Amino acid sequence: MQKSPSNIGLLVALAVTGSWIFSIILLMQWNFSFVNPLVYLLVLVQMHLYTGLFITAHDAMHGSISPNRGINNFVGYLCTFLYASFWYPQLYTKHHLHHSHVHTTHDPDYHNGSFWSWYVRFIRNYLSIWQIVVMAALFNVLKIWIPQQNLLLFWVAPSLLSTLQLFYFGTYQPHKGEHDNIYFARSQKKNHIRAFFSCYFFGYHYEHHHSPGTPWWMLWRGEENQESRVKSQESR
Repeated sequence: MQKSPSNIGLLVALAVTGSWIFSIILLMQWNFSFVNPLVYLLVLVQMHLYTGLFITAHDAMHGSISPNRGINNFVGYLCTFLYASFWYPQLYTKHHLHHSHVHTTHDPDYHNGSFWSWYVRFIRNYLSIWQIVVMAALFNVLKIWIPQQNLLLFWVAPSLLSTLQLFYFGTYQPHKGEHDNIYFARSQKKNHIRAFFSCYFFGYHYEHHHSPGTPWWMLWRGEENQESRVKSQESR
């Protein structure tokens, strides 16, 4: 298991979280027009930053933000709350069930069904009534000071789109169908640029299950190491 050295993971987490905070503050103040194409590009940028928040919380679940457990938990609580008022301990428990019982009936992330039925089950597994109440309350408080169109377009929509991004690249594609390894996971083809923009290298999913403590920003190295091992075996 490859942990992030020293507190580099914390610096990466601060960069991702800080980028989201900086972006959301600016976008909440923007007097935009729907005919401006930049608006829709920034929705996608904000979606990617939301995904980064969740991936950062995921690294906290595996203790790869910092050697300090308290810092890991704080980052996890903060990122899951900023993402969509998720309760970090619940996500922590269910995510580790996924690793312990991958591709079984005890795996909260797995469903033997179509894309949309799997996605609905995935969301229902993690969404709670209290989370909806908190988000609704926050929305109604924030719209006192922030235009509702800004909240809907840059706060609500990117978060919802991000769930599709996380599900498709981090759960559905890696775990659907049959597998020939103990992790019941596959990795996308090697392309580090596409892997980063699709889901912060989480498409290299076999590597994640093989080494859960490897932070997202080091997964591409694990993928290269795996490729080297395969080539070495083929040359024997």
